[in-house]
Amino acid sequence: MPKLRVQNLFGLEVAVAEGQTLLKALQAQGTDWMHACGGKGRCTSCRIVVQQGLPNFSPLSAAELRYREKGRLKDNERLTCQCTLTGGEVTGNVPEQTKLPHMKYSS
Repeated sequence: MPKLRVQNLFGLEVAVAEGQTLLKALQAQGTDWMHACGGKGRCTSCRIVVQQGLPNFSPLSAAELRYREKGRLKDNERLTCQCTLTGGEVTGNVPEQTKLPHMKYSS
């Protein structure tokens, strides 16, 4: 089963089921993650900065492509509400702008 590791959440590891978005996998494990539009791909608040494993992601969704074209989503960022993993492991970080105030983050 593919795995997500979030470095700045103290190395949190999350198993991601086939076809499951990263946001759903994080929520299933009980991890709070910013998603202002409710996980519908209408904002970029749920993004993750990918450190390793970018080839293990599903192709960009229509929403992600739209934000890339507008310069609101960098090449190493994905929307957790839109993407799934195709295998292997990926490592990423919560961006500074979308950290939740009640959560503790590591460096």
